[in-house]
Amino acid sequence: MTAYVVVTGAGSGIGRCIAQALAEQDFSLFLLGRNLESLETTKKLLKNSDQHQCQTCDIRKPDEIRQALKNVSSLYGLIANAGIGGENQYGEQDRWKEIMDTNLTGTYQTIQECLPFLKKNSAPFKKIIIISSILARLGVPGYSGYCASKAGLLGLTRSLAAELSNERILVNALCPGWVNTDMAQEGLQGFADALNVSKEEAYTEAMKPVPLGKMSKPEEIAQFVAYLISPEQTSITGQTLDINNGALMP
Repeated sequence: MTAYVVVTGAGSGIGRCIAQALAEQDFSLFLLGRNLESLETTKKLLKNSDQHQCQTCDIRKPDEIRQALKNVSSLYGLIANAGIGGENQYGEQDRWKEIMDTNLTGTYQTIQECLPFLKKNSAPFKKIIIISSILARLGVPGYSGYCASKAGLLGLTRSLAAELSNERILVNALCPGWVNTDMAQEGLQGFADALNVSKEEAYTEAMKPVPLGKMSKPEEIAQFVAYLISPEQTSITGQTLDINNGALMP
């Protein structure tokens, strides 16, 4: 029986690598994102590319999510990876609502729209994996929206894990630290600009609190997700799982 999985934010970075890892496990994927060209690029990279589908949607809009899922009959899993980063400051140009609407509310809406299809699936256990961030656990000046939205995802994870346990739907959150993606590189550039140093110097400074002194590769996050969603994983739910090169040891 074909196992279908939705991956949001699949057009780049961690989402693209997750899609590649899951395709290698022979899952059939519904790739969701805002940029069709990026999604199509991801699809071309996947094993058995013809068995995967691309659909554009803005997760801030439930009707668009619903439309993106129009060809779905049942789902084995959902990887809720879509999100945005960056700073926010209170005032007319505050990005608080944009960040919260995307990262927290958008993830909630995506899960709710996928739930009927997960409940229809006959697999012994179904999986929801939410991609949060190390900044769900840490405070960073100027990133109140991002930190709050990613922290909210951890509460959402615990609540849904308890709520959906009778349906045998396992819900977990992953909190990556620095991962070498375009978003991280943009963050490093902003850090460099703020310190008036080179990007290389900013990288050295950013890695000082990280015991292993490095960023993770997106492929490492993807392999972790691949295990969490695998049929062999039947015991982990309601957990926040950290992958951050030792930057946080709670």
